[in-house]
Amino acid sequence: MAPAWCVPGESTKPVFVGIYGAVIGGFAVSALFFLLSSFSSLAAPPLPLPPAGAGAGNLSAAAAAGQPETMYNRPIWKPPPRGERMPPPGAFRLTREMVGARARGGVIVVTFGNHAFLDFILTWVRHLTGIGVDGLLVGAMDTKLLRELYLRGVPVFDMGSRMATEDAGWGTPTFHRMGREKVLLINALLPFGYELLMCDTDMVWLKNPLPYLARYPDADLLSSSDQVIPTVTDDSLENWREVTGAYNIGIFHWRPTEPAKRLAKDWKDLVLSDDKLWDQNAFNDLIRKNFGNPVVGQDELVYSYDGKLKLGVLPASIFCSGHTYFVQGMYQQLRLEPYAVHTTFQYAGTAGKRHRLREAMLFFDQPSYYDSPGGFLSFRPNIPKSLLLDGAHTVESHFALVNYQLKQIRTALAIAYLLKRTLVMPPLWCRLDRMWFGHPGVMEGTMTRQPFLCPMDHVLEVHVMLNDLPEAEFGPHIDFREYSFLENPSLPKQVKESFLEVELCNEHSTRCSTANRTNKGTTVLLPRNSTEKTLLDTFTSYKNIKILKFSSMVDAFRGCGHEISESSKEAGSPFLHRLRRRTIHLGPKLEVQE
Repeated sequence: MAPAWCVPGESTKPVFVGIYGAVIGGFAVSALFFLLSSFSSLAAPPLPLPPAGAGAGNLSAAAAAGQPETMYNRPIWKPPPRGERMPPPGAFRLTREMVGARARGGVIVVTFGNHAFLDFILTWVRHLTGIGVDGLLVGAMDTKLLRELYLRGVPVFDMGSRMATEDAGWGTPTFHRMGREKVLLINALLPFGYELLMCDTDMVWLKNPLPYLARYPDADLLSSSDQVIPTVTDDSLENWREVTGAYNIGIFHWRPTEPAKRLAKDWKDLVLSDDKLWDQNAFNDLIRKNFGNPVVGQDELVYSYDGKLKLGVLPASIFCSGHTYFVQGMYQQLRLEPYAVHTTFQYAGTAGKRHRLREAMLFFDQPSYYDSPGGFLSFRPNIPKSLLLDGAHTVESHFALVNYQLKQIRTALAIAYLLKRTLVMPPLWCRLDRMWFGHPGVMEGTMTRQPFLCPMDHVLEVHVMLNDLPEAEFGPHIDFREYSFLENPSLPKQVKESFLEVELCNEHSTRCSTANRTNKGTTVLLPRNSTEKTLLDTFTSYKNIKILKFSSMVDAFRGCGHEISESSKEAGSPFLHRLRRRTIHLGPKLEVQE
C-alpha cells in the first residue's frame, strides 16, 4: 500500500480561498507601546541589514553642507546612537521642515504602511538607496513600525493612524481606511510645495525614475495604469487615447500645482463621504471628468478632471504592473529598461506579492530565510515537448501541462517531507493566462507568449501553503522556496557550495547496484520507484549536505508512482487534503494522475 501522503484522490475541484478577514485597530495598546518604548534604551531589532555599500554616497544635504546632523537629515541606514532614548512623539510629526530636509531637487518620494508590511518597506527603501535615491520618507501607521524603522535608520514620520499591526485583506474596512489615509496624506504633503512621488509598499524601484519624470515638467500628474496592451513601443508616455486600463494609484507623481491640489481635495471629500468607496475608483471617476482635450504642443499630455489638470500616463512597459512584468515580460520583448514593478494582477494576497518579488529576486529577506535547518531539496523538471509545445493552446492542453507538473511537485513534496527538507519549487509553465474574468486563453492585444513561465500563484494557492493548517487534518507543514532561490545572490556561499546531485537509475541495472550507488562523491544514484525505507537509508548520512539536487521526480518515489492499488486510494488522507488546498484547480474531469 502506498503511503497516505501520495495517494491520488478523486476528482479535485477548484479551490477558492477567501480574502483575509478585517483586522481591528487598538488605540490604547498602540499608545501604551509608544509610551513604553520612549523610555527604553534603543537597541536595533533583528531585521534585514542594508546591502553592502548601501550607505556609500548616501550623505544628507545637511551633512554635506557642514550643518549639524539631526533625525531629519541623518543618512539612511545610519541608526541613532546606541543608548539614545526614543525621541518624543511630536518629533515624528509630518512637517514642512521634515520634508524639506529629506527632499532632493524639490522632489520627495513617499510610501506608508503598518507593521505587517515591514519587510516590504525595507525592501522598498533598499531598492531606492541602491539606485542612489535617498530623498524619501516612510509614513508609519502604527507605533511599532515607527519605532523599528527609526532604529534601522529609515526616515519615518507618524501618520497618527493608530492602526492595528496586522495585514488587511483587499476590500476589507481596514483596506478602505488605508486608502483614505493615502488621500489624506497627499493633501497634507502638497501644500508644502514639493513634488510628490507617492508609492504603495508592494512595489519596488529598479531604476532612478526622477530624470524620467523631469522630462514632463508641465504635467500636473503622471499616473501608472493597469494597461496590459502596449500603446507605445519606446519609453515615451502611453498614448492616452488608447489607454483602456484603470489609472493605478500605486505609483503616481504629483506636482504642487493648483489643479493638482484641487483634485486632491475633491478626492478627499469623495472618499470621506463613503467609507466603502475604493479610493482608486474614486480617483478614476474624478480624472475622467472633462477628459479628452490634448495639451497643445505636448500631445502626450491630456486635460482631465476640471479641464485644466494636465495628465500623463506612465508606460506600463517600464512602470510595470504585475501582468506586464511577471506574465508578459513586456519590457524584455521591447528591449527596454524597467523603472518599477508593482505586484498587481496576482491571486494570493500579500503572500502572493511577496512570492512574486522573491521569484524575480527583488525581495530582501532575513538571512535565516536562506539557510533552512534541515537543508533544501530541488529537482530538474522534465516536461515532454508534446505537452509544452505541440498542438493548440486549449483548456485541455493547458491542464494536461499543468497536471503533469503538479504530479512531479506532489512527489517532491512527499520526499521533502520524508527527508525533513525545504522544497525549492521548479519553474512552472502555463499555456493559458489566469484572470478574474473569462478570456480567450490570453488577453487579445497583449504580448503574452504561449507557453510562458507563469507565476506560482497562477497554479498553486501560495497563501494557503504558508498557512499553519491543522496537522491532524492536513498533515505536517512542508516549507518551500521560490524557483529562483538557488540563483539568488543572497544565498550564502556555504549553502550554495554544499550540494549533492541525485541521479535516478533503473533498479535492476548493474550501474544501480548498491555498491555503485553508495560511493561517496558529488553524485548519488537512486533507484527509480524507491521506497520510503530506501530514501531514508540513502540520505540519512547526507544530513549535513545543504542541497539535494534531484535529476528528476518522474518515478522517483514508489509511493507516488504507478504501482498504487485501488484499496490504497484514501481520498481522506491528510497529505491529499493539503494538496487540494494548495492547487487552484486541476481542470475539467482531470486529476493529478499517473
